[in-house]
Amino acid sequence: MRYLPLTQPDREAMLAVIGAATIDDLFVDVPEAARLDGPVRDLPMHASEMAVERHMSALAKKNLTAGEAPFFLGCGAYKHHVPASVDHLIQRGEFLTAYTPYQPEIAQGTLQMLFEFQTQVARLLGTDVANASMYDGSTACWEAIVMARRITKRGRAILSSGLHPHYVSVANTMAKFTGDVLDTTAPELVTDMDLDQLIAKIDDDTSCVVVQYPDILGRIADLRPLADACHAKKALLIAVVTEPVALGAITSPGEMDADIVVGEGQSLGVGLQFGGPYVGLFGCKDKYVRQMPGRLCGETVDADGRRGFVLTLSTREQHIRREKATSNICTNSGLCALAFSIHMTLLGEAGLRQLAEINHAGAVSAAERLSQIPGVELVNESFFNEFTLKLPTEARPVVRTLADRGILAGVSLGRLYPGQDALANGLVVAVTETTTAEDVETLASALSTVLGEILA
Repeated sequence: MRYLPLTQPDREAMLAVIGAATIDDLFVDVPEAARLDGPVRDLPMHASEMAVERHMSALAKKNLTAGEAPFFLGCGAYKHHVPASVDHLIQRGEFLTAYTPYQPEIAQGTLQMLFEFQTQVARLLGTDVANASMYDGSTACWEAIVMARRITKRGRAILSSGLHPHYVSVANTMAKFTGDVLDTTAPELVTDMDLDQLIAKIDDDTSCVVVQYPDILGRIADLRPLADACHAKKALLIAVVTEPVALGAITSPGEMDADIVVGEGQSLGVGLQFGGPYVGLFGCKDKYVRQMPGRLCGETVDADGRRGFVLTLSTREQHIRREKATSNICTNSGLCALAFSIHMTLLGEAGLRQLAEINHAGAVSAAERLSQIPGVELVNESFFNEFTLKLPTEARPVVRTLADRGILAGVSLGRLYPGQDALANGLVVAVTETTTAEDVETLASALSTVLGEILA
């Protein structure tokens, strides 16, 4: 958005309309001790437009962006190729209409897109139904936990050690207000996911078990035994997917009898964008649809029998009484959901499967090459496009050194789990269709050199 400054006469006219003498009168309710008594420290008073642009450009150049370097970052946000046609189509007026489609007769494009999005997400996650999206993966995860509480009337949730720590953090923050008890632990640098430990913890007070698939270390497991154990105790299984492209190659959680499947849709249609906005995915079994948060678009016919689309279920505070609401958060991330849906449509089922195959093949090749470096050990036996390496030294300084040399090598577990010494040597590496063989060889060579320097 361009900066359009107001002139002094503009300000005076606005103040006159509201009956204020000066701008300071607008802040009389702020305690004087909390007000600035002068300019903001170290902030220049003003500069020309050209000077500001030059200064901001210089600051931006300090960033090492995903497209400028060999890129292996993942852990919930992935660099995939987004076709140029996605950006073009999301700007078309028939789809990019009113943010909140209260009047269906003038928002048919938005409603139809959300209807198609729901269909795509339900098929992808393997669920009976999906909503019109949520803020992001972490808030979708929390909403699933609250939904399980409403369904089971229980307040203890077991969170897998392989669940993304940012998702755990969001859940812990929100649980302070609901009273939910969250059973959480940190992961271990071992081959297998913690399914046996999760099954052992399920009791008659458990509302749900939350497991990431693939998990934070990239590990994959059959969720059916866990689903059976949950259902034996009348608890729900919630599966979290942070890399939806993986579901083009591996069995969906819904097919393995997960009750609720949530996740992050950023991989499809949405660029990294320095952290957002992203788009949350949320699907569940049909019998729980009325407890699902957010909104649901449905298909109908108008008075003349023509196909049309409407909001079928809108169960947040904005639409119904607070005590009856299933959620008070954003009903959907409309623009990001539109980008996701367009990208999925361009790929089609065959294209998604092919994309998944390319990702997996590239990751296998990279894992084989990197694990050949002396002292480097591959933790995973199974993975999709992301795997964990155990380095012979702490990973954080290695990652920092490689970044200084123009290589974004991956995510150090020491950064994700500060203070967890047992994880300090872990490095999570992600490979997508944008990763070339030259990128892998550049990383392998540089990682070998840096490790030699540090260990010398």
